[in-house]
Amino acid sequence: MGKIVLVGRLAARDLRYHRAQAVLLLLAITAATALLTLGLALRGVTSHPYQQTRAATRGPDVVAQIGGPAGGPHGLGRANESQIAAQVKALVRSPGVAGHSGPYPVASAVLRVRGITAAVEAEGRGQAPAAIEQPQVTAGSWVRPGGMVIERTFAEALHVGVGDRVTLNGRRFTVAGIAVTAASPPYPNLCYRPGGGCVLDIPSMQSPPSGIGLAWVTEPDAHALASAAAAPLSYFLNLRLNDPAAARAFANASGNTSQGPGSPSLIAWQDIAAADGLLVQDEQQVLAPGAWLAGLLAIASVAVLAGGRMAEHTRRIGLLKAVGGTPGLTAIVLLAENLLLALLAAGAGLAVGWLAAPLITSPGAGLVGTPGAPSLTPSIAGEVVAVALAVALAATLVPAIRAARTSTVSALADAARPPRRRSALIALSARLPVPLLLGLRLVARRPRRALLGAASIAVTVTGIVAVLAFHATVDLRISGAARGLANPVIDRDVQMLQILTVVLVTLAVLNAVFAAWATALDARRVSALAQALGASPRQLSAGISAAQVIPALPGALLGVPLGIGLFAAANHAGIVTVPPASWLAAAVLGTLLAVTVLVNIPARIGARSPVSEILSADTA
Repeated sequence: MGKIVLVGRLAARDLRYHRAQAVLLLLAITAATALLTLGLALRGVTSHPYQQTRAATRGPDVVAQIGGPAGGPHGLGRANESQIAAQVKALVRSPGVAGHSGPYPVASAVLRVRGITAAVEAEGRGQAPAAIEQPQVTAGSWVRPGGMVIERTFAEALHVGVGDRVTLNGRRFTVAGIAVTAASPPYPNLCYRPGGGCVLDIPSMQSPPSGIGLAWVTEPDAHALASAAAAPLSYFLNLRLNDPAAARAFANASGNTSQGPGSPSLIAWQDIAAADGLLVQDEQQVLAPGAWLAGLLAIASVAVLAGGRMAEHTRRIGLLKAVGGTPGLTAIVLLAENLLLALLAAGAGLAVGWLAAPLITSPGAGLVGTPGAPSLTPSIAGEVVAVALAVALAATLVPAIRAARTSTVSALADAARPPRRRSALIALSARLPVPLLLGLRLVARRPRRALLGAASIAVTVTGIVAVLAFHATVDLRISGAARGLANPVIDRDVQMLQILTVVLVTLAVLNAVFAAWATALDARRVSALAQALGASPRQLSAGISAAQVIPALPGALLGVPLGIGLFAAANHAGIVTVPPASWLAAAVLGTLLAVTVLVNIPARIGARSPVSEILSADTA
């Protein structure tokens, strides 16, 4: 018990004397754990809004897509009326079916409004409300002849509202209302249908210009739209089951590929709910690699800070050993400090993530209701705490072992670390300007720190290049799409990437400052000796800065292919556009310039240390 108290007192006293370093380290781990908390808290946040929408719209348990364009989802071709009637009859009489609505005709249509062109599935509905699957009108009124209702997410992307005029296949319609449904995924994920697909067959459009939207018109209008497009009708049949939980089993047994080509395409409500959650799942796909990158940067921050403390507290370690402290005790003290900060950072990260989660958990306009409070279960808290402790332990273990192995005599002497003489390095550096000469030799004295600095810059540039690759891919996709048609998924991705970029850049700033300050402390005797031999303070500060920029250059270059590879691995769509060379060059040069500016302040402070005091302390 006495040893625990001693370790606690020593760790607490060290943290009090180095509050600035403790706060910076706390911020580094907090940023990583907050991102991780955000990603974990998004699990299942759309389930409640979908259930609310399902209840409000009397949503079906299974939706069947019958017939459709040539080569439809199962290669049926243009099904005739007798085939469709037979399939509908077989489905509604299947065991376990308690009720149905439809079949409703669905026409392929091209919508044009204010210079925007978009592909639409126009579902024909009666003017009377249906007992099963009746979309909830959130603005305006239900369908009428010449009046259409647009799915809410699609209406927001088109920037249209009640009373606006649009054309479908050249026919004029008035937007009578805006609605939501639980029977189909919202824009732009309408075609996310396991076992199925979109029913569009528009000869005038070789490929949809952007995401496909959903609209409702009257049944006669749907038939007229199909005739105008010279395309066949599809039909949607909504089924209510005795056991809604068995919807997937029913869909697999009654449709899709189980009955061979030509069978209806059935979608269970669970799959529709999953498609409704794609917007939030996309956020998780952005936050997950972001949390890993932030965690790697946090490890680099803790490692550099722990190494800097070693350079600053060598004599303190010797005194601790001289009064009876064992090598294990000295290692435990250093570990205890950073593990304590990691626990505090985990708590702060959990709090920040939990408070920030409601800002990004909106399931979008395709659902009604709110997701409620984010999920923060004991398992999530345990995972975040474990990651924070692992970050601190991984970064502190090597400096702690090095402190334990330092002999008492050498630690008390606190003498300058003898440089490693390499003839090739000496011959090369002798021909360089004084700042580069000092910088190169400082890098050679601390190769592990240089590797950490290079890795930190590589991780940062990896994140920046991944963001640039995303924008390049999105810009290419938008350039081939309808101008002005927004995409809520891309908009949400941009928001997440902005948060991620701010966190990565902030952590990179901390790492650069940590490394420069640790280098200045470690090189205080070398700097004093160089000043005594004629080097100016400006040359010394430039040399300390060069010690950070030299490893940053290969790190920045390595981050370019790593960033493209990271985006390719995270992009499930499989479409990756390499950013223009000018973008990549700006990212590399901008990072190097930022590192140069950031490390200049601690480098100047370190170069102004009194020469006489340092040299006299070294010879005492």
